[in-house]
Amino acid sequence: MEAPPIDLRSDTVTHPSPAMMQAIMDAAVGDDVFGEDPTVHILESETAALLGKEAAVYVPSGTMSNQIALRIHAQPGDEVILEADAHIRHYEGGAAAGLSGLQLNPVHGHRGIMTGSQVAAAIRGHFDWDPRSSLVCVENTHNRAGGTIYPLDVITEIAEVARENNLTMHLDGARLWNACVASGVSEAAYAEHFDTISVCLSKGLGAPVGSLLVGSEELIAKARRVRKAFGGGMRQVGIIAAAALHALRHHREGLSTDHEHALLLARELSVFAAVDLDPDSVQTNIVMFDVNDGRSATDVLQELANCGVLMVPFGPTRIRATTHRDVTEAHIRAAIGRAGSVLDRS
Repeated sequence: MEAPPIDLRSDTVTHPSPAMMQAIMDAAVGDDVFGEDPTVHILESETAALLGKEAAVYVPSGTMSNQIALRIHAQPGDEVILEADAHIRHYEGGAAAGLSGLQLNPVHGHRGIMTGSQVAAAIRGHFDWDPRSSLVCVENTHNRAGGTIYPLDVITEIAEVARENNLTMHLDGARLWNACVASGVSEAAYAEHFDTISVCLSKGLGAPVGSLLVGSEELIAKARRVRKAFGGGMRQVGIIAAAALHALRHHREGLSTDHEHALLLARELSVFAAVDLDPDSVQTNIVMFDVNDGRSATDVLQELANCGVLMVPFGPTRIRATTHRDVTEAHIRAAIGRAGSVLDRS
């Protein structure tokens, strides 16, 4: 019998654990559009408290959460300052323009990290012909940069620039949980500097679906109206909110194991002849590497898939592997063994 593939494409591919399935079966539900789902109420309340904010709203996806935040912070024609490789810019279908009429102003940071001085230099709106900068978005951890963590002092610096120039702050914290576990900085300490924060339960925490937008009561009240307009109003959603609540309560500490597995994977991959990779660049659960022997990422990925190892392309020669709850140390070592025939080439 052929061994199943080892899936390192994303931390979104996890399956619910038996305990999570039981939580789903036991969920108390109600119509969330009417504000009557008790499980959603608990999930929103606990998430808001964890991040030190007043309120939260549960939405189907991280993209929706980010786009709701953009809509409530900015007006059509305004400009949003963000790092050039941000998820909002690359992986949300041009929604900032399509849904809210916003322009994105990319800042080229170092490994996904902008500085306060870079943000200050990007602010526009001093002249009638300028677009008006109204919002700064930070992504922590930064996906395309390889799961890098924003240092808290850099966030503080950016926030000071934003406040001095009357700009609001939004955190795309899809993998904020990873940043907190790896850095030792609490969720509330990171969130303190932002008006809104988006967090995903469906990535490293292993829930099947869902994100939350967190902020003040006033902003979240606006977000609920936008959620409905964007098609995110859900009915007996406690069924999936129960899984998200279980993940929030029980799965955060396990992220450190994912980080250990990512570092192991990086160290083993780095010795292959066809791989360019510095293991010291790996901070959380994402491993980025380049193929250096003239093959494209697409060709190498097909060869890896034929060997039973699944990853994803992130550029012409760049490949991403992501560790998660369903991947054990044995899986990592097996993946390395399978990948050797593809990557260990002079």
